[in-house]
Amino acid sequence: MMRTLNTTLAWVAEGTALCRAAIEGLDETSLGAPSLLPGWTRGHVVAHLAGNAEAIGNLVHWARTGEPTPMYGSPRERDAAIEAGARLPADRLVTWFDESAGALDDAMARLTEEQWQAEVTTAQGRTVPTGETPWMRGREVLVHAVDLGTGLGFADLPEAFLAELRDDVLAKRGRANVPVVHGDPAEVTAYLAGRPHAGVTTADGSLAGPLPPWL
Repeated sequence: MMRTLNTTLAWVAEGTALCRAAIEGLDETSLGAPSLLPGWTRGHVVAHLAGNAEAIGNLVHWARTGEPTPMYGSPRERDAAIEAGARLPADRLVTWFDESAGALDDAMARLTEEQWQAEVTTAQGRTVPTGETPWMRGREVLVHAVDLGTGLGFADLPEAFLAELRDDVLAKRGRANVPVVHGDPAEVTAYLAGRPHAGVTTADGSLAGPLPPWL
């Protein structure tokens, strides 16, 4: 399917709800436990998601006002905010997640059709229409909901989202750099995203070698 603004906004809502359910009731010890991302705790993932909501909110502000507003001041500033956020008490970290996600939803809801077409620049330097930002956010909340490591898997994510994600990852990695693989669609998506997977094989039937984490 071709993703639309409505479908990507729906994925943002679903991913946000999945993340919120995953972190519900987690204390400092649970948030300090390893996530599925190498070197990151669950707290790092939650802090990243909270900061990402604010960063994408900057792009929405850009589109609404015409005032160029970068996602982050710098990569170092982004990384420092994640590290600091990961050390917050559990209630403060969860509040940051809730408030930043809510503010982004409200800001997106106020955009006009014309503003959704306004061009903004991502942290990677890509110039995109603002209508791309719900897809950017949807990827973050849906994939990182799995990364929180509370039992959710790629098979629990929307099938249409998984299909779009496979195409997106292949385009970013470069199709020539990734072997053709076979397996359950959700497991293939996990493999392409560099996440734990099972039963994904190459053309000769051997298990596919791991890829580095994407996103």
